[in-house]
Amino acid sequence: MTRFLIVDDHPLFREALQRAVQLVHADADIYEASSIEGALDVVAAHEDFDLALLDLALPGTTGFSGLIRIRTAYPKLPVVVVSGHEERSMVREAISLGIAGYIPKSTSRKELAYAISEVLNGSIYVPKQFLPLTSESADETSMQQILKRLRDLTPQQLLVLEMIREGLQNKQIAYELKLAETTVKAHVSEILRKLHVYTRTKAVIEVAKVDFAEIRKH
Repeated sequence: MTRFLIVDDHPLFREALQRAVQLVHADADIYEASSIEGALDVVAAHEDFDLALLDLALPGTTGFSGLIRIRTAYPKLPVVVVSGHEERSMVREAISLGIAGYIPKSTSRKELAYAISEVLNGSIYVPKQFLPLTSESADETSMQQILKRLRDLTPQQLLVLEMIREGLQNKQIAYELKLAETTVKAHVSEILRKLHVYTRTKAVIEVAKVDFAEIRKH
């Protein structure tokens, strides 16, 4: 069963997120928390969450402090920020902290459900109005730049990326590498973040001509 954690101090919005989750997984196992402390307690008690949906503006938090606490305590837990902040700089900084997606609170329930589905499939979700998040020139997307990004990947992440290239889904990758599916999802999120792409398909296109054996030598 897919397990979710919703972290928001507004009961009505927690309910809205719960409905969006149930559009994707009707039988989802959903837990709630209204603070970072509560969220950390829930994860510690139950573990193996597939996704956390986190508001940035929680009691006792400033800026990204709550997100950083969760990412530090549970780096393999995929986190999607669901926030009332819609500034491009906020989205960019949140992505740089390794989140699996950024959803504005103004997003419709249908789009919320789509975003959650995309993240569960291993993509990083960012609304279209925030793309591209960088102003890279054509030169920076050259093979040299791609190779530089690939060398930031850990050996395990390179293995996962190779399997994505071969068309394997998260469940298959987890079986082949003897990992939990949640761990694979976390690896995929990190791979996409480090490659500066937002979908598995784009990652495959970017690295299509790269010799992975050569990467491992460096």
